Amino acid sequence: MSLYGRILLLNAAVLVVAVLLLLGPVTVSTPVLPREAMVLGAGLVAMLVANAVLLRIGLVPLRRLARAMGTVDLLRPGDRAAVSGPGEMAELTRTFNLMLDRLEAERATSSARVLSAQEAERQRIARELHDEVGQTLTAVLLQLKHAADQAPAGLREDLRQAQETTRSGLDEIRRIARRLRPGVLEELGLHSALRSLATEFTTPSLSARTHIGPGLPSQSDETELVLYRVAQEGLTNIARHARARTAEVQLTCGADGGVDLLIRDDGRGTGDASEGAGIRGMRERALLVGAALSIRPGPSGGTDVRLEVPKAEKADR
Repeated sequence: MSLYGRILLLNAAVLVVAVLLLLGPVTVSTPVLPREAMVLGAGLVAMLVANAVLLRIGLVPLRRLARAMGTVDLLRPGDRAAVSGPGEMAELTRTFNLMLDRLEAERATSSARVLSAQEAERQRIARELHDEVGQTLTAVLLQLKHAADQAPAGLREDLRQAQETTRSGLDEIRRIARRLRPGVLEELGLHSALRSLATEFTTPSLSARTHIGPGLPSQSDETELVLYRVAQEGLTNIARHARARTAEVQLTCGADGGVDLLIRDDGRGTGDASEGAGIRGMRERALLVGAALSIRPGPSGGTDVRLEVPKAEKADR
């Protein structure tokens, strides 16, 4: 029976009993006698208590659904409200869960389009940096070398300095282009790309190393790109915010036949800081391949960022 029907039935039963009592053994005189007032008061209290208990029990599923609505996050899919309660409450909860299914599917589809467009734009910018800006700076370097060779001694040193500045700018342009378009990933594969990435982030104040487990299953190009980008963003966050001395990138076999990527550091941890655009981007990338991303404190301080990619056929489904 619906909540409306139960409340209506309970109130009707209480009123019918009250009318029968008034028509039968219970009478009300004028002025009202104390005994009669007690009977009427007890009936009123009984009706209010019964309604309160019924509403309290009947609205529990609605409060549970409200809590689920307040905590839902499309970047953490899978959480659903428990279906319970009377007919219309259970139907409302089922409808809400179906709406979440549709929203998560639409979010994953739109994120895939956005990230694909983003990767295409990165490749275009990387090509232009390499082909246009890189070639222009190379030509400038050659002109400066020629000018330095022909210049008098007093001017030669200034031209050498300009050469070094231009060469540093060219190296920076190439580094940015490599980060925008990981050519090593396309040419040598994920394992070499992760090792190169760790080498790139290694500085005098940060030691980054890579551990690649044996027997890793092959992954699609899309999955390898997601793994690389998550590792890249994780190392970028460590270099910018963690104040860590060491960082490690581990790629190992997962429990279900997939792969696990772990980025671990010994820095100051995340504390109570809210998730920024970088972490949200990692979560969106994880959705593309059906992976689960978790961020937890490390076993000896710092932060563990773990990406669990399911087996290929599961991810395809």
